Amino acid sequence: MDILSVIIGLGLLCVGFFASHLIQAGKVKKIESERKEKFNEIVERAKEKAKDIQYRARQEMKQTLREEKLKLEDEFKKLKDDLSQHQKSIEKKQSDFERRVKNLDTKEQKLQDMENKIGDERKSIQDAKDKYEEKRKEIINELERVAQISREEARGRLEDEMVEEAKVHASKAINRIEEETKEQAERKAKRVIGIAIQRFAGEYVAERTITSVELPSDDVKGRLIGREGRNIRAFEQICGVDLIIDDTPETVVISSFNVVRREIARQTIKKLLDDGRIHPAKIEEFYEKSKSEFEVRLRELGEKAQMEIGVHGIHPEILKLVGALNYRTSYTQNQYQHALEAAMICGAMAAELGINVRQARRAGLLHDIGKVLDASAESSHAMTGADFARKFGEHPDIVHAIRAHHDDEKPESVLAHIVAASDALSGARPGARKAMQESYISRLTDIEKIANSFEGVGRSYAISAGREVRVLVENDKVDDEATVMLSRDIAKKIEEEMSYPGTIKITVLRETKAVGVAK
Repeated sequence: MDILSVIIGLGLLCVGFFASHLIQAGKVKKIESERKEKFNEIVERAKEKAKDIQYRARQEMKQTLREEKLKLEDEFKKLKDDLSQHQKSIEKKQSDFERRVKNLDTKEQKLQDMENKIGDERKSIQDAKDKYEEKRKEIINELERVAQISREEARGRLEDEMVEEAKVHASKAINRIEEETKEQAERKAKRVIGIAIQRFAGEYVAERTITSVELPSDDVKGRLIGREGRNIRAFEQICGVDLIIDDTPETVVISSFNVVRREIARQTIKKLLDDGRIHPAKIEEFYEKSKSEFEVRLRELGEKAQMEIGVHGIHPEILKLVGALNYRTSYTQNQYQHALEAAMICGAMAAELGINVRQARRAGLLHDIGKVLDASAESSHAMTGADFARKFGEHPDIVHAIRAHHDDEKPESVLAHIVAASDALSGARPGARKAMQESYISRLTDIEKIANSFEGVGRSYAISAGREVRVLVENDKVDDEATVMLSRDIAKKIEEEMSYPGTIKITVLRETKAVGVAK
């Protein structure tokens, strides 16, 4: 009984174990089936997501291709338009050239016809002159016979009458000239004083505008360029300049016709190097900061100049232009110092001539502000500066003086003449500007060549750096009266054929020697 119970128990135990194993296996299969379904579901979702990403990427790529295509089409259209305009311009120039050639041919033919006509007229005139001479001789002989007086006696009587009449006219002319001289004495005296003051020369220090920036090392060049050139493109676009990075060790060059932009760009690079972080956002940040600081600096320089010459009330925008002259040179002469020097000379002239000294200094300080305005202006710097000064409330007399200091407008006031004279003196006096030795020698040679081209001139010498010419004439060919006309003729020819700063004085010398021997 016990054994049977044991066997039954063992059997039930085996059956239970087997049943439990079967149940457990079913659960495992069910779990595996569920996991497989979830895995398949995840795979499907991943495939759908990959398809979606791929679709969006294709759409973005198509959009990018469309934009690039449109951009290229616009550029191609622009190039095509430019080419068409250029071709039209060439055709127009060619047409103008052909028309001019045709006009020249027509004029040449007319000139030839005129020469032939003149030749015929000369022949007719010569024939008429011969007939007139014969007739004149007949009339003279007849008059001598009728008047019973010779031609020589009649000429003597006529000369005596003409001498007496000339003396009367000369006396009247002398009285008239004396009266005119008295009326013009004060004006001529002021002119002489003005010319004398032009010989004033102040101190001058030559300065150069810096256009290069030193780098701590050549490694910085790569950082300035940036990945695929993004930094240098951003810098040039923001600052409005060209940044030249070449093989020059530890140096980059900033290129721009606008001196203000060039200086702001230089300060921006300095700040980038000090900060160490170089990327488009920092470039824009430091550019704005440098621009703000530079405008303050220009205003301070303008106010300093205003205080130095003793004037006030100049508009802040005009003061900025005066300060910007510090970064502009002309033949290596710093234009800020040139403006101050011209202002002081204007004041000295005005004091001697009895006109408003402060107004004269103000006009001298502002006469060249047009040089730092936008280079795209079509008019000269004198006209541009005058328009800017008028816009910000400067007096019409000052505006006229600015406009007329380079003869863009005819000077109509004493102030305009003073500004023109002070500008010429400051820019042309010895030491103010540097010039090439070849051009200097060439100018002296041309002056002497012009003087020697006149008849009766023996030798000529250009002295005082070309400011004066001494002309020695031949005593037997030029008398004392002719020396005055000769000096004026030489001066007129130099004015017509040469370009030079300031004035040139022509002195004609004639020497007569008489030698006596006492025994």
